[in-house]
Amino acid sequence: MAETYQSVELKKRSKLFAIRIVKLFRALPRTDESRILGKQVLRSGTSVAANYRAVCRARSKAEFIAKIGIVVEEIDETIFWLELLVETAIVKQDRLEDLLKEASELLAIFAASQRTARRPRLY
Repeated sequence: MAETYQSVELKKRSKLFAIRIVKLFRALPRTDESRILGKQVLRSGTSVAANYRAVCRARSKAEFIAKIGIVVEEIDETIFWLELLVETAIVKQDRLEDLLKEASELLAIFAASQRTARRPRLY
């Protein structure tokens, strides 16, 4: 599949998101529970960018649909772990608002792409 302006921009955006996740992980308190939750958000949050790169290399529509599904799952899981960090009072909500907003926007974009790809073509 050919790279589009949108795919290039989403690669950049998801990579910047991954970098922000790494910085969040580094700033977490050095407690057992924050490290356990932090490792979960680190794994899922950084895998969004890596898996989206794989989406861009899909060789067929079926492969694209399968790979974009993984991206949707990973960004949704990342939102869960970010919310858990807030709801367990490990991180203050105002500190994660922008990151949660970006994660929600990425989820909406990737989920819309997944829905569009699943639609049958009419011609």
